Amino acid sequence: MTVHHLNQLLLVCSLVLLVAVAAVRISSRSGLPSLLVYLGIGVAMGQDGIGAIHFDNAELTQVIGYAALVVILAEGGLGTKWREVEPGLPAASSLALVGVTVSVGVTATAAHYLIDLEWRQALIIGAVVSSTDAAAVFSVLRRVPLPARVTGILEAESGFNDAPVVILVVAFSTAGPVEHWYVLLGEIALELAIGAAVGLAVGFVGAYGLRHVALPASGLYPIAVMAIAVAAYAAGALAHGSGFLAVYLASMVLGNAKLPHWPATRGFADGLGWLAQIGMFVLLGLLVTPHEMGDDIVPALVIGLALTMVARPLSVVVALLPFRMRWQEQALMSWAGLRGAVPIILATIPMVNGVEDSRRIFNIVFVLVVVYTLIQGPTLPWLARKLRLGKSASEAADLGIESAPLERLRGHLLSVAIPDGSKMHGVEINELRLPAGSAVTLVVRAKESFVPLPTTVLRRGDELLVVATDPVRDAAERRLRAVGQGGKLASWLGTDGGGPER
Repeated sequence: MTVHHLNQLLLVCSLVLLVAVAAVRISSRSGLPSLLVYLGIGVAMGQDGIGAIHFDNAELTQVIGYAALVVILAEGGLGTKWREVEPGLPAASSLALVGVTVSVGVTATAAHYLIDLEWRQALIIGAVVSSTDAAAVFSVLRRVPLPARVTGILEAESGFNDAPVVILVVAFSTAGPVEHWYVLLGEIALELAIGAAVGLAVGFVGAYGLRHVALPASGLYPIAVMAIAVAAYAAGALAHGSGFLAVYLASMVLGNAKLPHWPATRGFADGLGWLAQIGMFVLLGLLVTPHEMGDDIVPALVIGLALTMVARPLSVVVALLPFRMRWQEQALMSWAGLRGAVPIILATIPMVNGVEDSRRIFNIVFVLVVVYTLIQGPTLPWLARKLRLGKSASEAADLGIESAPLERLRGHLLSVAIPDGSKMHGVEINELRLPAGSAVTLVVRAKESFVPLPTTVLRRGDELLVVATDPVRDAAERRLRAVGQGGKLASWLGTDGGGPER
């Protein structure tokens, strides 16, 4: 490749990225998951579009898709709040295992009897579309004010269910009959256990290292966090476990570990997540050949209807039976089983393995994902309102707190942003009751900074600088969050670990 060709390629890539970034605004205002916009860009650039680019390398698409999925799962795990996910972990695990099993069986049966697919092809489609997509779920749910428990279960499910589905798709796409189903279930359980162990171990070790080793530049922290997350995937895969589960759990541990310079790290991960989504969806759009899909539209709609109206609701009911969840919550989770790029990426596995009618499987999955995402994504907020599952308007917004280590001084500088919904509005400095060894040293208000008095009243939009010594750093942050959630009367004992009031 000459320098001239390289410059042309860079120009095209930059233009595509600019168009894709501008399209984010369209998707956010319309409520559509961004995957539809990016897929459309890829299709427009493809051989049936204005770009007329011929691309049919399914193997390369699968490799790049896996890499992008690692980044997306890492970004999702970093943004997952443990206190919201923890109560729903058993339910999410049940949805990822029992729910996937039910969904595969029902969808495969419908594909076999309704559109006359062979059992192998039917099982592949059933497995491929039974995985909810992390990128679609994260992007839609974080704009919909749902109860924390519902959001936590759905986000954890989307992070967990990729692993068993990948194992099933690979097994069904392997040449020869699938024998000894109980061996397959044992393999799934073993890979999940190994992936979970590796992910948690890498996450805790990485978080400990980042909190106790001061890096020479703040810009290195985001890179280190993402490197640890990717290392968790590689270690899990090399240990013959689920790399996808490993990267999600490791990222979740890192995201809840109160690491230094966290907002910068979160922004960096968010940007990488967007870049991964854009690249992955555009590439999947390039792989599609629209003029070949005419005969697969009706089968895709039939299978999607069976999946959306029968398989997903039944899997939710069966998987959540032991947890006694309200029918409104189960109805919403049934409709919120969003598909996205993950099923399309998984549909490339039978293509790479040379499974008969694999191109038809890919086309069916592509049409199904586009059509039903177009229906489910925008209607999810409406359904939440009808089921009266919107988050309470009185629920306080959480504080944004950034911590920078002061290594030589054995302390920390906390930067606290007070959002509009915080109950810290109207609280005096002395009413914060911070533990001894911590103090508010500066307040930034309306682009002006001043040293506060004990009687200074805090307002929404203020930014505070709080200095805390090592022993009370965590207690000071817990107290700040408690006041942000409960106001000046927030309980001191039990909120900050029982620190003394002063």
